Amino acid sequence: MNYSNTDNTAFQYADIRFADIQLLRYRVPEFENLTLTQKLYVYHLSEAALCGRDILWDQNCRHNIDVRHLLEDILLHSGIEHQGAQWQAFLTYIRQVWFANGIHHHYSTDKFTPKFSAQWLEEAYKAIPSPIMDESRVMELIHIITDPTIMPKRVCQNAEDLLLASACNYYAEGIRQVLAEDFYAKKKASAIDANRPVMYGMNSRLELDEEGNLRENTYSTQGLYASHLNRICSHLEKAQEYAENQKQRDIINLLLQFYRTGSLETFDQYTIAWVGETEGNIDFINGFTEVYGDPLGLKASWEGYVNILDKQATRRTEVLSQNAQWFEDNSPVDSRFKKKECKGVTARVVQAAMLGGDLYPSSAIGINLPNSNWVRSVHGSKSVTIGNLTEAYDQAAQGNGFRQEFIRDKETLKMVNKYAHQLDDLHTDLHECLGHGSGQLLPGVDADALGVHGSTIEETRADLFALYYIADQKMYQLGLTPTPDAWHSNYYTYMLNGLMTQLVRIQPGCQIEEAHMRNRALIAHWCLEQSTHWANIFGTIPAMQLVKREDKTELLIHDYPTLRQFIGQLLAEIQRIKSEGDTLAAKHLVEKYGVDIDATLHTEILERYQKLDLAPYKGFINPCYSLQKDPQGNVVDVLISYDESFDSQMLRYGQEYA
Repeated sequence: MNYSNTDNTAFQYADIRFADIQLLRYRVPEFENLTLTQKLYVYHLSEAALCGRDILWDQNCRHNIDVRHLLEDILLHSGIEHQGAQWQAFLTYIRQVWFANGIHHHYSTDKFTPKFSAQWLEEAYKAIPSPIMDESRVMELIHIITDPTIMPKRVCQNAEDLLLASACNYYAEGIRQVLAEDFYAKKKASAIDANRPVMYGMNSRLELDEEGNLRENTYSTQGLYASHLNRICSHLEKAQEYAENQKQRDIINLLLQFYRTGSLETFDQYTIAWVGETEGNIDFINGFTEVYGDPLGLKASWEGYVNILDKQATRRTEVLSQNAQWFEDNSPVDSRFKKKECKGVTARVVQAAMLGGDLYPSSAIGINLPNSNWVRSVHGSKSVTIGNLTEAYDQAAQGNGFRQEFIRDKETLKMVNKYAHQLDDLHTDLHECLGHGSGQLLPGVDADALGVHGSTIEETRADLFALYYIADQKMYQLGLTPTPDAWHSNYYTYMLNGLMTQLVRIQPGCQIEEAHMRNRALIAHWCLEQSTHWANIFGTIPAMQLVKREDKTELLIHDYPTLRQFIGQLLAEIQRIKSEGDTLAAKHLVEKYGVDIDATLHTEILERYQKLDLAPYKGFINPCYSLQKDPQGNVVDVLISYDESFDSQMLRYGQEYA
């Protein structure tokens, strides 16, 4: 099928489905409005975003790259019969591995369980005419793939020793959690400037030397991942030639220095420069960024990303940025935890032009960076809502029956259908632009004080900020909401997700482990408990309740203003926990409200969802960029196409960026 970037009627957002995944396509209409120089800037930044692919694969698990090579060799070269249940199971498995950047699920981090046998996989390997991989290594990989007891979790959040129980590759095999925590505690204690600490451990693998002492193997062009980082640097240097302004060239130069030295001080200089560049139409992320893949929340996964400004849609985020101080001043949190001056808060709506690393194929729809608390407080932050991805999600959800199944009240359903997409985008704007950038730590509080619960508390804080302010009349006065009560839609869908519908992503008998899911469950269950508690005291109808009608559990919200009061109270407490570094309070809230699942409700939700025949997870196929040259070899245009299949893209990436 031809996926035209100019004919909207021909463009198809949805692609293939397998296992619990649906692949989507996203359009980049703003690309056609760029000059040739700008297109070349996007092209080389996009290449740099793809060249770090194998860094993430290796970070996720030390066996991932070899597993991928084995699977792709079988797919392309094995003479085994390409039909039957075992072959179909193999196709599903390799697509799962491609999508997750490894052998563990991208969201639950559980290891995939293939539906083919170890014997079949061995036979498929032996049917390759000229195998390259060492046979003993192949047998080891087959054992790893098919034995569910080996490396069952990529990121384990529920074990006596989180490092020993996690398969991620940020720490050498056998390093215990207490030793790693002590190693980085000593680094922080010896910091030259405690008020401006670097993010220790962010860009390194913790290993043991020959004497058994801990040491960091730093990611750099002279260290770990050198070949990949050198290739990234090559494309960054080419991109530098086509940058839109001098600030962009300076940013790339600092990033190059960081990759070449691994210096965390240089990284801070780079992020400060990056935050200060707000004039260009094109922006990017390239590097070690988010820490969700590390059970200790210290080490960052590699990601690459390129975006183009959506000028028209950015008007709403500019309004939020311009009023950042008003939001901070009127927050329900204690004045001790508020910023006296909001600096450098910028937010944009953008169109993704390329997704790479930990943002591909599954991607965030909003991003707020940098993650350094001191850089954020002194120099500000940049936020984006990725409009063309939210558009793709919205298009894929049209008419799939999900809302009709879980929103039983007709008036509520009508309200959600009318306002959900617009209000969800606004929620993302508030979460990324202002939520993450709000508040401050008290002097002397370590940014990593909340440890394993730090990511959940931070996402909870940003979501609560968004929920609290999306309901404020200020939003209607600023022209950001269509009616004074449109925010009811966002409250309903958020609480429904936190209490019920996000459970479709979890296997029976399991707990909630992913930070964003824990965050949503924490907020929704805490508000539900408050609703029940105060209704019992005053003898009134709860502000929010779950009821059973016709054997189906339904969410009812009777009092939206009271629910907003609960949101404000919880926001004040979560900000206190963050600002004071109250580890015990964080642990209590997360483990009481954000982890456990009602087994009976879970079974019901899964049964209802299964009947809809939907995929709970979605991700994206990237567009392809190609250089068009004249007979003399000069580049005259950069073309974009949308016709590459997921399988073809994965195989091409495996050849071109390995």
